[in-house]
Amino acid sequence: MQLPTELSDACYHDEEAARHQLEAIRWPDGPFCPLCGSFDRIKATGTPNKAKGGGWYHCMDCRRRFTVRVGSIFHRSHVPTYKWLLAFRLMNSSKKGYSALQLSRDLNVDYKTGWFMEHRIRECMDESRDGPLGGEGKTVEADESFVTKQRGRGQWVFDNEKGWVKKRDRRSLAVFALVERGGKARAMPLDSTSSDDLRRALKQHADTRSALMTDQWSAYDRPGREFVSHETVNHSIEEWRRGNAYTNTVENFFSVFKRGMRGVYQHCSEKHLAKYLNEFAFRYSHRVALGVDDTERTVRAIRGATGRRLLYRQPRSAI
Repeated sequence: MQLPTELSDACYHDEEAARHQLEAIRWPDGPFCPLCGSFDRIKATGTPNKAKGGGWYHCMDCRRRFTVRVGSIFHRSHVPTYKWLLAFRLMNSSKKGYSALQLSRDLNVDYKTGWFMEHRIRECMDESRDGPLGGEGKTVEADESFVTKQRGRGQWVFDNEKGWVKKRDRRSLAVFALVERGGKARAMPLDSTSSDDLRRALKQHADTRSALMTDQWSAYDRPGREFVSHETVNHSIEEWRRGNAYTNTVENFFSVFKRGMRGVYQHCSEKHLAKYLNEFAFRYSHRVALGVDDTERTVRAIRGATGRRLLYRQPRSAI
């Protein structure tokens, strides 16, 4: 069965319509048990009580009950399903992101709830385990950049020319991005931009049968030898393109990412930087230029909710 091409307006304000919409997205071939994986012996049981809501099923194999929310980021969430679907739509329809404060206002939830919902949605956008980019006959562009992070509240110091000014401890965080021309993007934070770190990222996320395009940074020389071809452009002499050699595509990705981080999110801790990079890479990989509209992008993100949970507090392992 094909994925739904449209999302009904009712799924954004009606809980029952949202549940049916979520079942159509997660279970295109009919309900299955997320606890044991059974398909055949599933029976709808209706509503146990008003507090638990509808959409309950019973698995005849493992003899347990479940709903469409079980086995996904929606599991045991007190937020209504229609608010979840609306949050997915808002985050996937905004090119430069959607702040948690704005989301909390639009959904009429607490700011902490909106912030946690966004991180759960970013978890669904993580495609870092979907295999390397590129391949035979394809071109992959790679580039590194830095995100400046302010640490601490700052300290007031006196300057003879400016008077009292507030200075902050600033730290630059290295980020790395790969973009397949006419295809998907992948982005991740790095400890440094050394040759070893860049080689490790390239080997994991790029197919060595691809043609590699980078700038003149010398750290790309050694990992570039492992690809079919490696061409560079020298930005220091204002060389932006030489035939088929350029990195304008990956720099375009970074421009959107930095505008979103500065203008929408404004602050990001080092701990969560990878999640924000996954969010921007997902929207780029499923953009309109590849024939993916806002609705289909939202559906693909919701399908990524299966098998993923992000808890407030990780449970301690049994001793």
